[in-house]
Amino acid sequence: MIGRWHGLVIDCPDPQGLAEFYEKLLGMIRVQDEPGWVVIGDAPDRPGVAFAKVDTWQPPRWPSESAQMHFDVRVDDLAAAGEKVLALGARRLEGGTEVFNVYADPVGHPFCLVCW
Repeated sequence: MIGRWHGLVIDCPDPQGLAEFYEKLLGMIRVQDEPGWVVIGDAPDRPGVAFAKVDTWQPPRWPSESAQMHFDVRVDDLAAAGEKVLALGARRLEGGTEVFNVYADPVGHPFCLVCW
């Protein structure tokens, strides 16, 4: 082993706002909050998801530009979960099947709701 996973950093124009979206989506808590940098997770001493302010942020154009990575969020009911993420500020993207739907977070990062 070379190292241990510390976290995933997501570039965005508004770290506080996007962290709030993902806190509600993933059931995490804010473990670090500084100007231009927010980290959420399940505990301060465990890996988390960080949001870094990037003034020149441009979202990918789905589906013509694929994202380099994205969250898959497992849910029990695709329709009910879809309504909830839309209410949080997500928007539906093209693609999906009967077991997954594709959305964009409030600044345009794609993520999927999956129901296996």
